[in-house]
Amino acid sequence: MKKSLLGLLAALSMSLNTLAAGLQHVEPPNWWVGMRDTSLQLMLHGPGIADAKPTLAPYPGVTLQGSHRAASPNYLFVDLDIGPEAKPGELLLDIAGTTLRYPLLARAPGSAAREGFGPKDAIYLVVPDRFAQGGRFSQGGMKEGLDRANPGGRHGGDLAGMRQHLDYIAGLGFTQVWPTPLVENNGATYSYHGYAATDFYKVDPRFGTNDDYRAFAAEARTRGVGVIQDIVLNHIGIGHWWMADLPAPDWVNQWPQGYTETHHARMTLQDPYAAPSDRQRFTDGWFSHGMPDLNQRRPELAAYLTQMTLWWIESAGLSGIRTDTWSYSDREFLTHWSARVMQEYPRLNIVGEEWSPHPAVVAYWQRGKRNHDGYVSSAPSMMDFPMNGQLLAALSEHDGPHTGLTRLYEGLAHDFVYPDPAKLVLFDGNHDTPRLFSLLGRDVGLTKIALTYLATTRRIPQLFYGTELLMESPVERDDGRVRADMPGGWAGDQASAFTGTGLTREQREMQDWVRRLFNWRKHTAVIHDGALMQYAPLQDCYVYFRYDAGHTVLVALNKGGQPVELPTARFPERLQAGDRAHDVLSGRDFAIGTTLSLPARGALILEIRR
Repeated sequence: MKKSLLGLLAALSMSLNTLAAGLQHVEPPNWWVGMRDTSLQLMLHGPGIADAKPTLAPYPGVTLQGSHRAASPNYLFVDLDIGPEAKPGELLLDIAGTTLRYPLLARAPGSAAREGFGPKDAIYLVVPDRFAQGGRFSQGGMKEGLDRANPGGRHGGDLAGMRQHLDYIAGLGFTQVWPTPLVENNGATYSYHGYAATDFYKVDPRFGTNDDYRAFAAEARTRGVGVIQDIVLNHIGIGHWWMADLPAPDWVNQWPQGYTETHHARMTLQDPYAAPSDRQRFTDGWFSHGMPDLNQRRPELAAYLTQMTLWWIESAGLSGIRTDTWSYSDREFLTHWSARVMQEYPRLNIVGEEWSPHPAVVAYWQRGKRNHDGYVSSAPSMMDFPMNGQLLAALSEHDGPHTGLTRLYEGLAHDFVYPDPAKLVLFDGNHDTPRLFSLLGRDVGLTKIALTYLATTRRIPQLFYGTELLMESPVERDDGRVRADMPGGWAGDQASAFTGTGLTREQREMQDWVRRLFNWRKHTAVIHDGALMQYAPLQDCYVYFRYDAGHTVLVALNKGGQPVELPTARFPERLQAGDRAHDVLSGRDFAIGTTLSLPARGALILEIRR
């Protein structure tokens, strides 16, 4: 607490000093001693400072390497080296006759060795504006106010609301929480979305403050829940303060013919026949009129984005990063960015969003992949969009040689293309996709089968908030309704996920079922790191085993409308008549006989005991 207070006081001192110096921005706002890479580049922004010649008061272990300007007269980039012998304190930089006091802080004990999320974890995805309002809504000087009646407006969920319901998240069995972006998005409309940053270093005041975010992350850790921050490297919001005064014209990708939008043809990056102009349009085209595309080939911008990422990890005590629109960023930048993050935090995790149905495309970006073109990534994880698509198809199609449950079987059979398939994040849905329950025709049984697979296959599972309540949406994309308010998150709500008040019987049963499933997973190591053996689907049923030297778990999925008796002789490698079984979902214990009874539209999870 004392160190934290000193850090806050130092940051306040810096803030007051920068105002006195005429500086409008000093970023990063502070740094730490003891980083593996000792380089630090400050971006200073203020009227006419580009030609200033900064000097550094003597500080043991710290040297001023130089400074330079870009095209704008209002930016100065200052390069420092924070050597291993440097101690926490305050750097004194003279900028055009005014002293800038810059805080150097001590890293939290064990910071570099922090453990990121992995197969032992289950992730709960939250859209903060739609989860819960814990404080009184404050517009905080932002352009868009409160309009809860508008599906695309701000509804007022905040950090205080998420913090108040951490017990709910942990109680469901989840060990990581991923909020969609919390940084300032000062747009006139649709600002709750979060993916159009207008200030990378500031939590949006409608959610709270930077200190509120740090307090949320700290309290989550006390409950055994890590925080994954959603960071956007590819683009910013049109209202970002840079856009009023770009450091250089090529800070964002600009096109001679005027506005050019990406065509989202991500295959161009691996396509051996792709036209170079198509590749350029994919990576350099703007995401939308409101989202300018950043040019990470610009060295200062690459350094800025890398340091910003490290700053949030260190400042908030994060367990991982989720990176939006992964492949839209410059490839070489991603190589260096991911390597630097993992250099500072070797056990952290980074999961990238590559929205492709093709395993080979997703595998291209994962750490350890030996690519045909020599491309190297250091990102340990990727979102498993291919398997998400296979899961939805498997439960929606009739079974055939290449359809229905065979899609799950063949989907896992493609794991040979991944360097580490267990590190992929498999999800039921997210903020950009229709709700699972709706896509499966409002079928509770199929929904439970999907979540059983999510929790037991060889992946890191991620659940979208409200799935446990059978929340619905249109089956076509409708972002506002997909991201509906969590029941009970607002005073006056008639139903509450958090207390159970007003929920239907089906919702309460589903919530209890999810709680039982994921709490069991949380304490079952063989599901975290055991091997997997699968059997080809028959009779609308699919069976696989998770096992290690001392434990075996059988998972059987029956999507058909009738109960099925499975002959146990079909699984001689993993099952024997006379084995004892514990039914995880019902609690029943019994001896394995010649057949296994699978309920219609149901799942069976058995712990096998010899």
